[in-house]
Amino acid sequence: MTVSTSTRLSDGRELIYFDASAETARRRTAAPADRRGLPARPGNGTARYDALTGEWIAVAAHRQSRTHLPPADQCPLCPSSPSRASEIPAEDYEVVVFENRFPSFGPDLGMLPDNPSWGTTAPAYGRCEVVAFDSAHEGSFGSLSPERARTVVDAWAQRTEALSAMEGIRQVFCFENRGADIGVTLLHPHGQIYAYPFIPPRSAVMAQQAAAFHEASGGRQTLIGAALEAERSSGDRMILEGRHFSAFVPFAARWPLEVHLVPHRQVADLSELNDDERDDLTSVYLDLLGRVDGLYSIPTPYIAAWHQAPLDPRFRPASRLHLQLTSPRRAEDKLKFLAGSEAAMGAFINDTLPEQVAASLRAAAPSSSADKVQSAGKARS
Repeated sequence: MTVSTSTRLSDGRELIYFDASAETARRRTAAPADRRGLPARPGNGTARYDALTGEWIAVAAHRQSRTHLPPADQCPLCPSSPSRASEIPAEDYEVVVFENRFPSFGPDLGMLPDNPSWGTTAPAYGRCEVVAFDSAHEGSFGSLSPERARTVVDAWAQRTEALSAMEGIRQVFCFENRGADIGVTLLHPHGQIYAYPFIPPRSAVMAQQAAAFHEASGGRQTLIGAALEAERSSGDRMILEGRHFSAFVPFAARWPLEVHLVPHRQVADLSELNDDERDDLTSVYLDLLGRVDGLYSIPTPYIAAWHQAPLDPRFRPASRLHLQLTSPRRAEDKLKFLAGSEAAMGAFINDTLPEQVAASLRAAAPSSSADKVQSAGKARS
């Protein structure tokens, strides 16, 4: 059972330790306090309304000064030592979540204007958190032990539930950026959680599509659920089938490498997963990431994005939790850049064939795959 212990850093930001056992958590009561004496936190950035698209744009110029690829002995996510204090006061930890020192949204909470127009500006309400997956300086989610990865899953779920209850939050987004090619600024294994004061554009489009499909089916089906059923029936793009989660390359993949990881049961977000589903998610996800890294001789850069239902009663019944993992790597020595068509018009042109990508991922099964997680090909034979 994962136990959380909350404390405060010297500038007032919340920090939460997540431990896999109650005994480890009890020792947190003696964890040292943040001794850095940080200055008071700055106020919120701003959100500006783009009347041409109906989207909110965050302006966070203070993030220009955030830490960028520091050497290992100055990493802000490594545990503190007697000679150096980091963002994490303890001398060791399992999983830690804390408020970002350089947030795009927050620290104040509130509601954006209901009827914005050209020139509307508001505080960039919300909250941004950092999730340190492990105390070791190098690695990513895929390099975690199953026990540590399971603790991260519990941390995601707990923070999703807590952030969803905060004033003005409309969407909670857990994600991991992996690799310098993605723009990572800290090499320590970590992810982030954004709690937005609006439904982001991509989520809004997906929610509207899902709601229309759900209504047309008489409330009997979800769009992601129907896609999963179709992919499992076809088998051409399936990668993994677990007891509660399955992974496939989507039919209309945008990116050279794109995978969706979907629960078999309708759940709106990570907090709704039961213990068995969280166990299976941990196993299947680690297997999937092992395959992704098995494609090339060097680690694969990616963005792992958890799509959760918006906090809007119109959309939650129709929206199913799922992971979208994407990579710009189109070959071992080539990256796809979002240029004219994609960046300017949002019209993606994929450089790879989804069916071939799925076959490569099936063939790249890591030797440490759990017995209960089998390749889709074996499951159909």
